[in-house]
Amino acid sequence: MKDGYIKAAAVTPDIKVADTKYNTKNICKKIEECSKNGAKIIVFPELCITGYSCGDLFLQELLLRDALKGLKKIAKCTEKTDAVVFVGLPFEYKGKLYNVAAAVSAGEILGLVPKTYLPNYNEFYEARHFTKGMEETVYVDIEDEQVPMGSKMLFVCDKMRELVIGAEICEDLWAAGPPSIAHALAGATVMVNLSASDETTGKAAYRRELVTGQSARLLCGYIYASAGNGESTQDVVYSAHNLIAENGTLLAESKRFENETVYTEIDVQKLTEERRRNTSFWAGGKENEYEEVEFSLKIEETTLTRFIDPAPFVPDRKEEREKRCEEILTIQAMGLYQRLKHTNSKCAVVGISGGLDSTLALLVTVRAFDRLGLDRSGIKAVTMPGFGTTDRTYLNAVNMIKCLGADFREISIKDAVNVHFKDIGQDASVHDVTYENCQARERTQILMDIANKENGMVIGTGDMSELALGWATYNGDHMSMYGVNASVPKTLVRHLVHYYADTCGNEELKKVLYDVLDTPVSPELLPPEDGKISQKTEDIVGPYELHDFFLYYMLRFGYPPKKVYRLALQAFEGRYEKDVIYKWLRNYYWRFFSQQFKRSCLPDGPKVGTIAVSPRGDLRMPSDACGRIWLDEVEALEEK
Repeated sequence: MKDGYIKAAAVTPDIKVADTKYNTKNICKKIEECSKNGAKIIVFPELCITGYSCGDLFLQELLLRDALKGLKKIAKCTEKTDAVVFVGLPFEYKGKLYNVAAAVSAGEILGLVPKTYLPNYNEFYEARHFTKGMEETVYVDIEDEQVPMGSKMLFVCDKMRELVIGAEICEDLWAAGPPSIAHALAGATVMVNLSASDETTGKAAYRRELVTGQSARLLCGYIYASAGNGESTQDVVYSAHNLIAENGTLLAESKRFENETVYTEIDVQKLTEERRRNTSFWAGGKENEYEEVEFSLKIEETTLTRFIDPAPFVPDRKEEREKRCEEILTIQAMGLYQRLKHTNSKCAVVGISGGLDSTLALLVTVRAFDRLGLDRSGIKAVTMPGFGTTDRTYLNAVNMIKCLGADFREISIKDAVNVHFKDIGQDASVHDVTYENCQARERTQILMDIANKENGMVIGTGDMSELALGWATYNGDHMSMYGVNASVPKTLVRHLVHYYADTCGNEELKKVLYDVLDTPVSPELLPPEDGKISQKTEDIVGPYELHDFFLYYMLRFGYPPKKVYRLALQAFEGRYEKDVIYKWLRNYYWRFFSQQFKRSCLPDGPKVGTIAVSPRGDLRMPSDACGRIWLDEVEALEEK
């Protein structure tokens, strides 16, 4: 439960229709099994104590009485179990029969949540036996214990207050107004669904979409446990399709027709932080109408089994990745298209270094020009060799510009920078930050002045990862008239260029782009060694794949450093040593807070994903904010 993680299980036990003793015994076995595997929320199917397919046997007093005895045994089974368990059974109240989800924990029956929507169409005939659940909570007597019952009930963990569980039953989710909507607006962060959904062709895909879609809409975890083998197959078949989702992502899914148990961890902290930033989420919440029932769980370390993606900005599947790349390139190009159209500009000026970022900026500019129907000669692609330029990057820049049909210009900055060194008294043999930044600012001056001369605009090349780290020269490469890469992380830049190379249909251009991809990332501001790049960015600021990981979890979910570190250790296990991850995590937080002044005056640029650092959009952060408490937490990690 530390760091907001709670392990959940969706279980389909083996049952026999109407054999409550057999079913209760198997449910108890499954509870013990799930508990041994660390599950804290355990969900069973609808009416699982009796079986969903009992038909008119639900009208038999003996079945109802034994189902209640089964519930009491299941509750007793949880006495030594650190979990909250949800099981389904028929329950009679004031002469009416209800299909209920019973919550049990620590030997007690916490409450009964009745089904709201009773399907009575096609193969379903629940209204023949059951009554729609009441909204207002009533108290029912179960062997001299008063137990709350009602559809507006939430179960709250006393030691982890953000863990609030709401329950609904099968058809409730399929209805136009699922109870889970009201549950979420009243504070529920995790939904459990006790289901008996029969299987028909194509239904599994729709069920999967319902569960993941509802978890996304409600910013919640969703645990769906369905009936399976053992139910009557007189007219239909049940597939035991168990699903666990979190905020639109399917975390676990069972193999159908196998009566499996699926496990995963739900990040409740992430869900509450998502809701915190979503200001429209609480509109219409009616938490005062709900009965809250407390349960207790121990606070302990949750072993993570869920996949932690080391590249959260980059889709893992090739098909999805290519689709994402095409979409991002289009967004970038459309942003520039509108700016060029608005300014009636027929000229774009791009500084081309032969590196990844300037390559992507040029490719995007070409797309925008093509969409506008402008001749590519209006793209002034300028290469500006300096003290650190190598033959490899220079030739790649020249060949790429020619392949794309842009207007090639070469302007060496060496003489101008040397004059500037003399003017300010800089020793050219001292390769300090002044030595580097003078070159970056000279290049920006050239680009800006060409844009003035040609009535054009300078296209920015810097990416979001560099902006997060402040790895840009203030009023140098930091500045432009429109920054097309400003919200693209470095790990994604590489894939965008790769995708363009594979789909451009020009073998010569593809060859050049592949060599750009194979070139070490460098600003090339220091003289080369033996003709090769001597200044490698990732040797100085750290691996971009680590920084993009840190950036994603810090800004997207607001995770504190200790949680980011924990996830990084798991995501990069076998790739980076613990001390390496720690070193660059500390470096990341120090740079992020110290460099906000550069992000506070960023040029315009299009947002392409869920994260951006524009001061006008996603990141309204003061330039003089103190990062002390974040760095303190990072330093505390080293002590451990």
